[in-house]
Amino acid sequence: MSNAAPHHPHGHNHGHGHSHGQHAHGHGHAHGPVDYGRAFALGTALNLAFVAVEGTAGLLTDSMALLADAGHNLSDVLGLLLAWGGAKLATRPASKRFTYGLRGSSILAALGNALLLLVAVGAIAWEAVGRFSAPPPVAGGTVMAVAAVGIAVNLATALLFVRGSKDDINIRGAYLHMAADAVVSAGVVIGGGLILWTGAGWIDPAISLVVVAVILWSTWGLLRESLTMALAAVPARIDPDAVRQALVELPGVARVHDLHIWPMSTTEAALTAHLVMPGGHPGDGFLADLAHRLAHDFRIDHTTVQIELGEGAECRLHGPAHV
Repeated sequence: MSNAAPHHPHGHNHGHGHSHGQHAHGHGHAHGPVDYGRAFALGTALNLAFVAVEGTAGLLTDSMALLADAGHNLSDVLGLLLAWGGAKLATRPASKRFTYGLRGSSILAALGNALLLLVAVGAIAWEAVGRFSAPPPVAGGTVMAVAAVGIAVNLATALLFVRGSKDDINIRGAYLHMAADAVVSAGVVIGGGLILWTGAGWIDPAISLVVVAVILWSTWGLLRESLTMALAAVPARIDPDAVRQALVELPGVARVHDLHIWPMSTTEAALTAHLVMPGGHPGDGFLADLAHRLAHDFRIDHTTVQIELGEGAECRLHGPAHV
């Protein structure tokens, strides 16, 4: 709809030429999520095939180690499906009830993947501690050969997501799941070889605990960032002080208050702010330029700005975002 209003020094307009009271909105969608559907499909297929091969090998050789690892690798499939589902739901359009769409699903998927990794780490640690007291016999070359295939499968799948893991924590969750399992498989190969060479049964659980430490170290960042995003914290890639300074330095702005920046998804951010401009509303061009600048300089995709004259109508909430 379009109902452009004549300019008035005390008016408050929307950034797209719409007049609706006090708020100005700007949208920049150049940084939306990349479609990793093909990568998820290929990764899921590879891992399901590997689980089938490993499970069959475990049954044929009567190896509990292989059967247990096949069960563990099913968690990789679950992790991939979780991240895939979050990515797909994040592309759903907005509705009357979900006015931002389901963009937040990618944040929940990243958090779920971090928690799933912690559960897997706990299971590995529990089994490793038990093996110190009663180390099981190693199934020899078969276990090492299957684990070597696992390294290839997990590394190949991880490489499908390595580029997106830098900017999207949901994709990073899928990447870490696969990279962690590649490390686990490498530990099985190394441990199996050392045990066959030395006969020392304690090597296997010791390597398992080292693997646990590596996975915990890599997962902690994912857990912390996904949890803070779920709590609507400012995304780590955005400096809120720099955003505030950029708003304060705009011509005609006396001060800024009620500045809020939060993640809409794992790749998109939104901002609301009140700009006190005693000279009155600067016009739609100012709002359009502001939205473009925030999208370009800070990758903030959805901007809502309220212009005020500073006559005592400011919100009086507590905290640094409200001063």
